[in-house]
Amino acid sequence: MTGQLLLLLTYILIFAAALAFVALGGMFSERSGIINIGLEGIMVMSGFIGLITLVSLSKTILADSTFGKILIVVLTILAAILTGILYSGLLSVLSIKFNADQTLTGTALNLIATAIAMIFTKRLNGGSSDTINYNGSLFTWTIKFGEGKSLSVNIFLLLAIITIIVSYFVLYKTRFGLRLRSCGENPNASVSVGINVKFYRYFGVGISGALGGLGALAYVIPTQQFWNASTGVAGFGFLALAIMIFGQWKPIRISIISLVFSVFLSISYIYNGLFEAIFGISLTAENGVTPELFKILPFIASLILLIFTSKKSRAPKAEGVPFDVSKR
Repeated sequence: MTGQLLLLLTYILIFAAALAFVALGGMFSERSGIINIGLEGIMVMSGFIGLITLVSLSKTILADSTFGKILIVVLTILAAILTGILYSGLLSVLSIKFNADQTLTGTALNLIATAIAMIFTKRLNGGSSDTINYNGSLFTWTIKFGEGKSLSVNIFLLLAIITIIVSYFVLYKTRFGLRLRSCGENPNASVSVGINVKFYRYFGVGISGALGGLGALAYVIPTQQFWNASTGVAGFGFLALAIMIFGQWKPIRISIISLVFSVFLSISYIYNGLFEAIFGISLTAENGVTPELFKILPFIASLILLIFTSKKSRAPKAEGVPFDVSKR
């Protein structure tokens, strides 16, 4: 039973870190006034480029030394972050410069990302498969508590903790955070005191892209040894958006709710062994119980919570509203 609980904790920490990254990314974008529906697409593109980088570097001489392995981890993370920033740049340019509808733009980015990932993955595999196989052991460590009892932790958990602390400090304790929030609440008032609203909105969307890229790797690498481009991130970006709303666009609340939602996702990976160890019940496909049954629980929970909390939700007042300084 202890082994199953440790395994459950392992998955909870993995998903909590990934959800926190992406939800915090959405928070920074919307705090600046830009709705980033495209987080799902940002994750897909960042995950694709990050995994290609990991696979490519793992075949080089870098994989033969400790320093080289550290460099592979760093370069893989940087590749995902840079991809997230660049891909989110499409949203910021279209929304900020050309005043395009932010929701439609984000939706388009989601659709395009999956298509691009599938096309290039199949091309890399000679048209035979849209799956990328990789080894993520460089990113994880195992803490043993005895025979058959271990807890796996990864570098993304540490980065997530740092990100939560830094996000809170930046948002509430710095001039940058104050100005970013003012752009999402009242851009006209911000301009009147000399704040460049467009600059801060570009910056906010860029941060969301960077964190979305980190979230993609935090979700994909520790959980499995292959990634299917057609599946993408299975709605993970949309779940993070729901968490951002439940968290009221506040870093600490977002991190707590990410932890709660990660429990549902974690159970879907080990439900059979967990229920058998605790209750003595075997849940298998023959009994009509599949992983998909548990994987939809977070989304069902998010819908129920939205029903009861949507009226109390207080989004940034100017989010989704195009800003034109000439029409002040």
